[in-house]
Amino acid sequence: MNAALILTCALVLDALMGEPRWIWQRIPHPAVLMGRLIGEGDKRFNTGRGQKAKGVALVLALILIGWAFGLTLSVLGPLFEIFLVAVLLAHKSLIQHVQAVASGLRMSIGEGRRAVALIVSRDSAQMSEPAVARSAIESAAENMSDGIIAPAFWFLLGGLPGIIIYKLVNTADSMIGYKNARYAEFGWAAARLDDVLNWVPARLTAAFIAIPARVLRQWQAIRADAALHRSPNAGWPEAAMARAIHVALAGPRAYDGKMQEFSWVNADAPKLIGAPAIDAAVSRLWHAWAFFLGCLCILGLIW
Repeated sequence: MNAALILTCALVLDALMGEPRWIWQRIPHPAVLMGRLIGEGDKRFNTGRGQKAKGVALVLALILIGWAFGLTLSVLGPLFEIFLVAVLLAHKSLIQHVQAVASGLRMSIGEGRRAVALIVSRDSAQMSEPAVARSAIESAAENMSDGIIAPAFWFLLGGLPGIIIYKLVNTADSMIGYKNARYAEFGWAAARLDDVLNWVPARLTAAFIAIPARVLRQWQAIRADAALHRSPNAGWPEAAMARAIHVALAGPRAYDGKMQEFSWVNADAPKLIGAPAIDAAVSRLWHAWAFFLGCLCILGLIW
């Protein structure tokens, strides 16, 4: 069974299964194990001098560990590969978390804030309803890239070693890839490599969102909006989603108790949005997923 067909089966299994608690209550989820490994590396090596070199060494060690584990697990056969890849994808979980924000907003602004706080790092305590909705939609678009398309892309290129290495680097970026006093040096390698690994998948994600939504003709506008983002990659799926559901995203938001100004994405579109806009984004996530699945089926047949 070729990689495209394995990935097709894994995507369907993830969409059906999601994150079954009865399994992960008994054994640690791979993401938890990755987090523990990186946390231990942070604890042991993020001290004293030479933090950038130590951070580079940690990332190289993660790559070697991912490569070794991937090769070892590959011998267990295609059925195990399908299961493991499904576990390492996160489409069903993403949908559930984003839908929870819409459901929360329909009950009260407080419930919406509590739900969105689970998926974004920005301050949510004083968010307005439109800010909550924008945060959920932006997270949905970005995580479509980081959680589905990017790991799938690296599985197609590198099999189990490829997807495991990607997930390790992406997890490291989320844990230590911050531009603050503690991680500016130590997390530099993880953040830079994560940018490299997500460069192609982020742009593919934008296309997978734009094509089913019939906004591919606005690609130049999507490109221009993506360039406004502080990340070299996250702006692409966010800009495509903004055009796909005709809303404005980004704009001012609070971090560490301070309001910060960010450029609007699709600035001329409506800004006063709520739960219906989140519903529209969820629908676009499924359309993008289905389009990607169709591409994989074709690829699997001609591989």
